[in-house]
Amino acid sequence: MRSFEELVLEAEQADVDGWGFGFLEGRATEERPSWRYVRLLAEQLGAANCALDLDTGGGEVLAEALGMAASSPPRMVVTEAWPPNAAQAQRRLAPWGVDVVRTALGSSALPLPDASFDLVTARHPVAPDFAEIHRVVAPGGTYLAQHVGAASAFELIEAILGPLSPEHYLGRDAQREAQAAREAGLEVMDLRTARLRMEFFDIGAVVWILRKCVWWVPDFSVPAYEPQLRALDAQMRAGEPFLAHSTRHLLEARRPL
Repeated sequence: MRSFEELVLEAEQADVDGWGFGFLEGRATEERPSWRYVRLLAEQLGAANCALDLDTGGGEVLAEALGMAASSPPRMVVTEAWPPNAAQAQRRLAPWGVDVVRTALGSSALPLPDASFDLVTARHPVAPDFAEIHRVVAPGGTYLAQHVGAASAFELIEAILGPLSPEHYLGRDAQREAQAAREAGLEVMDLRTARLRMEFFDIGAVVWILRKCVWWVPDFSVPAYEPQLRALDAQMRAGEPFLAHSTRHLLEARRPL
């Protein structure tokens, strides 16, 4: 295995824009939920007339689903707040005539008309605002999403930051989000949860994922957390991958007629 310094430098220089995870190929693994979100998304897109994908990143997931769908919606819109991701989405989704709408960083407001989409989707939205989702989905329309669940990757986060407070474990809870959807006026049709094994095999993979998922350790830098990173590096060099667990939930809801 290359030195700590070589692996870290490579990870610090690697691109983290968009939602591609090619850098982790052969360096980390993560189980996938049994429901196969992209397949479900492709099925829904094939039957939609006007669809909206929230927080699309670089459009990677939506492009895969559109490529699988029997047909694409006559009108397709995506939102994205991070400028480099929005630029990637514009290029990647151009073959399907998708409109990319820039949203304000830190705001959940959607600059879109009321009741204008029969399908609203999201894969790992930043912070789903169910009141806004209810507003833009048409009566009888569907919200289909895969959300990040509670305490996702907390083993890694706590290896860097130390133990988190109990309040952190309450965020992104599937039942709480389902109840928030109901309170916004949506009818929850399906809710499924999964806890999925993650393994990291070298310190470069850890540094890269912490750079990409900036909300995990908001002030992350290698110098600030070098002792923790070196401890993880020593564990992996000894042949013991670092084990964590991601959590996900599938939420399908509809706006009543």
